[in-house]
Amino acid sequence: MSKFRSWSLRTAALEAALGAGAIPSSAAEYPAVAGDASRPAFTGIVSPLLPPAQPVAVQPVAAPVAAPAPIPAAFDPDAVRPGHYVWQPERSTSGPVEIVVSIPQQVAYIYRGGILIGLTTVSTGRPGHATPTGTFPIMEKHREHYSNLYNNAPMPFMQRLTMGGVALHAGHIPGRPASHGCVRLPLEFARLLFTVTRVGSTVHIIDESPSAQVALAVARGELGRGTVTTLAMAGDVRGTLSIR
Repeated sequence: MSKFRSWSLRTAALEAALGAGAIPSSAAEYPAVAGDASRPAFTGIVSPLLPPAQPVAVQPVAAPVAAPAPIPAAFDPDAVRPGHYVWQPERSTSGPVEIVVSIPQQVAYIYRGGILIGLTTVSTGRPGHATPTGTFPIMEKHREHYSNLYNNAPMPFMQRLTMGGVALHAGHIPGRPASHGCVRLPLEFARLLFTVTRVGSTVHIIDESPSAQVALAVARGELGRGTVTTLAMAGDVRGTLSIR
């Protein structure tokens, strides 16, 4: 038998086995072809045919999340004297501005994108001229404004909250409620605040005395009286608060 015929017989036998699904796995299942002394008997192991490898989706590795930065000690309302303020707008450079005015504390907290960027002392309405509580959008803004109700009194950097004349504006801060219902601000702070708010920005006026860490949550109604909660929100470490 010629070498060519011997090789053809081997090839035909292998193709027949493959077509029948009988894949040889040892020498006993695949003997040498008789009369082909030029090729040794099969002595190896034939591995089963494997299906083509499927592409594996690579999952992106999430970047480690940095721990939120605590609110600086400078934002302690008890450490700010009447007429003074703290202003750190670089703590958050985007997002809606919300203002929380605490009547008992006579301070206002300013948040941008939910992160505290400012704290100022204020003067709210004196007895008989109480500043209303609630949530108010800023209705209009005027750098120069004069009162229509109280002897044309100047109201620099006025930001109107109600049609009845209640507004944020620059004025004297004696360390107690002294206005006719408006929320007075230190002059320079009133100017700074005017640059970051817009018509529609939200002002919350509350009768509670929360910490700077949770004032916004209180104003939004996320915390109620008697609630003791630990919050972690908006990039700041929020403290534990009990509202009485």
